[in-house]
Parts: sequence; structure tokens; C-alpha cells
Amino acid sequence: MAYVPGVALLAALAVGCSAGSDGSASDADSKPGGPTVTTAPPGKYRTLPAPCRAVPGSTLKDLLPGVAELPQQQQEKAFRGSPTVTYDTDRKVGCSWKSDAPDSTRNLSIDFERVVSYDPAVSDDDRARTLYAKKETAADLSGVTTPPGPPEKPAGSTAGEETGTGKPGGGEGSAGPSPSTSGTASGTPGAPGGGSEDLRPRVLDGLGDAAFLDDLLTRAGSTAQHRTVSVVFRTSNVIVTVRYGEQPALVTKVPDSKELQEKAQALARKLAEVISE
Repeated sequence: MAYVPGVALLAALAVGCSAGSDGSASDADSKPGGPTVTTAPPGKYRTLPAPCRAVPGSTLKDLLPGVAELPQQQQEKAFRGSPTVTYDTDRKVGCSWKSDAPDSTRNLSIDFERVVSYDPAVSDDDRARTLYAKKETAADLSGVTTPPGPPEKPAGSTAGEETGTGKPGGGEGSAGPSPSTSGTASGTPGAPGGGSEDLRPRVLDGLGDAAFLDDLLTRAGSTAQHRTVSVVFRTSNVIVTVRYGEQPALVTKVPDSKELQEKAQALARKLAEVISE
């Protein structure tokens, strides 16, 4: 009599386990799926070029006058450039060069920044677009409001009182005593309607996805004036900055804005090609 109930008990347990298993499977199948997360596409560029090898030798010779006159070993060192110290070469790299000629000192630097968005909902391109916009805003291009022609001088003012410090168009053309070292001839940015090319800081067309140029002339006390032209452009998720500057040996000479701007833009266009290769 004890055997029969035992069999019945085992059968009941088997049925119960089977029902429990089916129930668990049914419960798992009935659970709603998690929310679908759409990940933004990655940027076009996954690597950066070697910055100190990105500028052709012929271009460096043109941008760094005076280096060609050095002994061969010193030339090679000058053209080799100095890499920018960075802690993540996959994200940011740069290189700088300098030349000392009898009449002036030239400085050149380039920086590549590959932007990566760590927000899955924001693409690398969108993040790069935001960072580039901040750089353009910081340059304050809209704040340059040089009127056509030279500004009127207050009564009793002299050319020597105008230091030419700050944004171009602020009187830097009057730093020298003669037309050969001052005025438009030495690179004072012009304005539309002023009879000369517009060399003021501005947005550039046809360079990457977006680009701008800044032109800054500084002078401290009696030292020579230093002009730095910066060209910044974005192509997809990479932002490139070119800085090209000159400081003449003579205190009375103003660096030529047109020359520096043309050469900086030409180099920026070369770098845009290097990135896309």
C-alpha cells in the first residue's frame, strides 16, 4: 500500500515541475523588450597625420626664410620641427617651427584635433561642430568693425600715440615714420570700400566644412610688433589650426598682413588635402 502512493507522489511532482518550467518560459517570453537605443554614427576620421611630416619641405622653406642659409645639419633640425607634447596622439597632435633671419623671426605651428563624442546620442561630427563654433566665437570676428578708410584722429593726437595693439585695423599702420614701413604698404588690414583688399578677420569659404581666419597684431612697450595669423578649419570630426607669425627686427616695421594671411591659407588648404588622403 505504501508503494502506490509513492508512485502517485512522484507523478504529481513531475507534473508540477513540468508546469513550473512552462510557466517560467511563458513569463520570460511575456516580458517586454528593453528600449531601443540609436547610436550616432562615428566620425569620418579615425586617425591623424604625423604633424611634423605634414608640411612639404618646399613649403617650409617658403614659410621659414633664413633657414636655407644655415649649415645643412642645422637646416635639417629646423625643418624637422618640434612635436607638441600631448598625452593622446590618437586625439590631438601638433608641431612647431621657428626661423631667425636678419630682418625678422618667423613662427609656424599646426595642430590636429580628432573629436570623439562619448555621448551615443551625439555624433563625432556634431561634437566637432560645437567645438569649432566655440573657437570661432572666441575669435570674436563680429567684433571687428573697422570702417572704410583711416579713422579720424582726435585733435592733438600723434601717430606715435597709436600703438597698434590688438585686432588689426586699430592704428598699427601708423607705427613707422615712412610709407615703406607703415600704412597699407606694410600690411594694415583694409576694409570694403577702402580701395584695398579686405584683410580683416573673417569667415573663409571653400576650406573644409567651415573655416575662419584671425589676424592679431601685438606690441608691448618699445619692442617690435608681432603679427600672428590663425586659420582654423573643420573637416568632419577633425579640427585643424594653423598659426603663422612674424616679428620684424626693426621696431618701426609692421609685419605684412597680406603675405602672412596668404601663406597661412595656402598651408591650411594643403593640410586639408593631407587629411583626406
